[in-house]
Amino acid sequence: MHKGNTTGRRIELFDTTLRDGGQTAGINFSAEDKKRIAHKLAGFGIDWIEGGWPGASPKDDQFFELMRDRVWPHSKLVAFGSTARPGWKADDDKGLRKLVESGADAACIFGKAWNVHVSKALGISLEENLELVRDSIAFLKEHFPTVFFDAEHFFDGYNADSVYAVSVLEAAQAAGADALVLCDTNGGNIPYRVAEVVTAMLERFPDTTIGIHAHNDSELAVANTLAAARVGADHVQGTINGIGERCGNANLISVIPDLQFKMGLDCGISSDQMKELRTLSDFVNEMANRLPWRHQPYVGLNAFAHKGGIHVSAVRKSSDLYEHVSPEAVGNEQRIMVSDQAGRSNVIFKTAEMELGEKLDPNDPAVTEVVAHVKEMENQGYAFEGAEASFHLLFLKALGKFRHYFELEGFRVIDEKHGHEGQPQAEATVMITVGGKFSHTASLGNGPVNAIDTALRTALLGHYPSLADMRLSDYKVRVLSTAEATKANVRVLIESTDGKRKWGTVGVSTNVIDASYQALVDAIEYKLILDKVSPPDAEDMA
Repeated sequence: MHKGNTTGRRIELFDTTLRDGGQTAGINFSAEDKKRIAHKLAGFGIDWIEGGWPGASPKDDQFFELMRDRVWPHSKLVAFGSTARPGWKADDDKGLRKLVESGADAACIFGKAWNVHVSKALGISLEENLELVRDSIAFLKEHFPTVFFDAEHFFDGYNADSVYAVSVLEAAQAAGADALVLCDTNGGNIPYRVAEVVTAMLERFPDTTIGIHAHNDSELAVANTLAAARVGADHVQGTINGIGERCGNANLISVIPDLQFKMGLDCGISSDQMKELRTLSDFVNEMANRLPWRHQPYVGLNAFAHKGGIHVSAVRKSSDLYEHVSPEAVGNEQRIMVSDQAGRSNVIFKTAEMELGEKLDPNDPAVTEVVAHVKEMENQGYAFEGAEASFHLLFLKALGKFRHYFELEGFRVIDEKHGHEGQPQAEATVMITVGGKFSHTASLGNGPVNAIDTALRTALLGHYPSLADMRLSDYKVRVLSTAEATKANVRVLIESTDGKRKWGTVGVSTNVIDASYQALVDAIEYKLILDKVSPPDAEDMA
C-alpha cells in the first residue's frame, strides 16, 4: 500500500531509550533519571515512549509509579514485556498482569519469530509459540487501546524459515496487534534486504501498520531504518544517541531529521521542536553520565565545524556550500576552527566571533602574521581547536593590542614522595611583579599543577579580585610523539570557567609543568580580558 510513497505519510516515533537504551554497558538510569528523560521526550514530541519492563526490576516499578501523575498533551507511555511464559495462560501470567497494572497508555510485547529460538531458547513447539502470541495479545487488547508486537529476530527468522516467521505475524495480527514491528535483533542485516522483507510484509499485511526496530551491530541501524521507512514502514523505533545493548540501536537523533529533511516524511516534529534536537541529545548524555560525541551527525560540537581555509572562505559566502542543513535547524551552530589548515578566512571569521570590539581589515598584515604564526605553532604541537582563548590572545598580540597583567620573575615546584606507599606532596613558589609591586607566594597542592595554579592566583588575587570566581573545569595532557618517550613534547589543554562562561587554553613544552603554566597564564589573562580589567601601565610593568 505504501511502497515507493515517501511523501504525505505520517511516521510514528517510538522511543525505547528508557528500556533498550538503559541496557547499555556502563549506563545505569535511576527511576528519577528515567522520569526526567521521559518528560524531555514528551516535550520534544515523541509519539510513544517505552518506559521499561514492569515487574522486571524495582527501579522500573518505581518509574511507572512516578509517572502516574503525568500530563502529556500528545505523547503516550508504553509498558514493555514478553508473551506469556510457556505453560501459562495469559490471564494467569504475572508478567502480563504487571503490564496491565503499570498505568501505561499502551503495551508492547515481544515474541519469538525465529524457529531456532522457539525450539532452542524457549524449548517449546512452533505451534505453542504461536498460541502464546495470540493469547498474550488478545489478553492485552482487553486492557489497552493500543498493543504493539515486536517480532524478535524477525529478519533472521524470515531468512531461515519465511513461512513460520510470517505465521507469527499472522497470529499477532489476528489477535488484534495495532502494529507489527520487524526486529533486526542481532543487527546483522543490510538495507537492501531489510527493504525487500519490509516490502513483502506490507504486501502481506496491507491494512496493518508495519514497524522497524533495528540494532547497530553492523553500523547500519540508521540506514536499515531509513530503508524500511522508504518502502512503507510507518512505525520507527530507536533510542536517543543510539544507545542500547551491545553496539546500540537506531539513533533517533539522526533518524528523525533524516526522515523529515531528507525524505520528506512527517514525524510530527515541528520546526521549533527540531531546534531542541541537540538539547535533547545533550540531556540524555548528561543523564547517562556520558561525554557527548563531538562528531555526532547533526548535534555534535564538530558537526558544522570548518577547518580548511577554502571551506571557510566558501561558507562565509553561502553556508550551504559545505553544510547539508542549517545548523540552527537542529539547535546546533557553525564553528570555524583555527589550525595549520587555516587561511585568512578562518582568522577573519574567528575574530568576528570574538565580539570584544576589534574591527579587522581583511588586508591588515596582522591577518597574514596570525595565519603564519598559527601554522608554525601547530607544527610544534599547539592545537587551537579546543583553545580559542589562546588564539584570541595570539591575535591581540599580533595587532599590538595586548599587555600582560603581570610579569613572572620565577617559579619553583617541589614534588616529593617518601616510600612506595607514601602520598606525594607538591609545593609551588611563585614570584611575580604587578604594576611595580613584587609578590612572593608559596602554596601546597594535590599535585604540581594544582600547587602552581593555587600559588599564582593567590599572588594575583590582591590585584585582580575577580579571579576568585575562576576555576579549572577540565585538564588534559597529551604526549605528542611516543617515539620520543619521556623526552617528547606534551600538549596541555585547560578548560576554565567563572560560573557563567567557559574558555579553553593551550600550552606545549617538553616539560609538563611549563606547558601547564602556559595554559594557566592564558586562562587567567583571558578571564581578566573578559572582565574588561585594564592591565597595569607599561611604565609600571617596566
